[in-house]
Amino acid sequence: MEDWLIFPHPVAEVRRHATEETATAVRNWLWAVAALVFLMVIVGGATRLTESGLSIVEWKPVTGVLPPLSQKEWLQAFEDYKKIPQYKELFPDMDLAGFKFIYAWEWAHRLLGRLIGVVFAVPLVWFWATKRLPESVKPKLIGILALGALQGGVGWWMVSSGLVHRTEVAQERLAIHLIIAALIFSACLWVAGGLGPRRESSAHDRAGRLRATALVLLALVFVQLFMGGIVAGLRAGLVENTWPLMSGAFIPPAEALWPKEPWWSNIFDMPVTAQFFHRMIAYVIFAVAAFHLGDALMNAGGRARSGAVIVFGHVVGQIAIGVATLVLVEPPFAGTPHLLLALSHQAIGMAVLAVTTLQARRLVSDLDA
Repeated sequence: MEDWLIFPHPVAEVRRHATEETATAVRNWLWAVAALVFLMVIVGGATRLTESGLSIVEWKPVTGVLPPLSQKEWLQAFEDYKKIPQYKELFPDMDLAGFKFIYAWEWAHRLLGRLIGVVFAVPLVWFWATKRLPESVKPKLIGILALGALQGGVGWWMVSSGLVHRTEVAQERLAIHLIIAALIFSACLWVAGGLGPRRESSAHDRAGRLRATALVLLALVFVQLFMGGIVAGLRAGLVENTWPLMSGAFIPPAEALWPKEPWWSNIFDMPVTAQFFHRMIAYVIFAVAAFHLGDALMNAGGRARSGAVIVFGHVVGQIAIGVATLVLVEPPFAGTPHLLLALSHQAIGMAVLAVTTLQARRLVSDLDA
């Protein structure tokens, strides 16, 4: 028998290794982009919690890379900030040192956004030009690039809402800004998870149902992140700081939840209603994650089972941190400790999105295999 019937052909083997190396390179690049987006969300959360988001009142995509470099430039930036309602109504006693502190957070947030754009666009051009991208991946990457461009415009649209008649940005614009970041993050993980050799996750006995619940869970996490943006924008975490009851009941009275018309506007405009919905969605996510876990433990193995365990653990951890953030508002946790709790809540929320994305991706891959 000829050797080529027994051993892989040398040319085919070289091509296979080259394909695997390319897939690994593209996958690692997308992991890096996702990590930067994760960091961007955390810095954005800190910017929001420190009331820093309106400190830069202009949008300069190129020249804005540099902060003020002289005393004169700092004083001019401070004078520009003094013209908006936030300074006049909330911080009329702020000095230049305080302004530099909030300016640093917003500047870092914008700089990180620019960095993400470069880290995504430059390797994309290189991978594309050197024919290292599978055809099926190209439209997805173009979609992520488009989301990134949209995010820059939405970021300024959000900031502009707080420069004239408000002392903070509009909560619905903040939520949209957050959800686009979440979409970019999840999309990078989804595409990266589909590259390279597939590994069996032993989910075929109930793969259809497991995939369905994983996708439902992923959709619910996106809804919850959007509501988290609404809660943050309304500062709804500063009211009803008890758990599991609100105003002494599991479901607050109708007059507390629905004081305005139309009824649905209360979800986006009323702190109590927004917090209530945020809680209820969390309970639904817990129930779906628990069902998915039980289904995987009984009917699957391998990565499908371990993934379900990881997802459930993250959901439980996120709920625990969320409750702690809610109830520990007063001293001794007020101030920096509470800010750290709130940032932890946001960080674990993004971690929940990561593990639910990867769990759904691997189950979709199983059915496609």
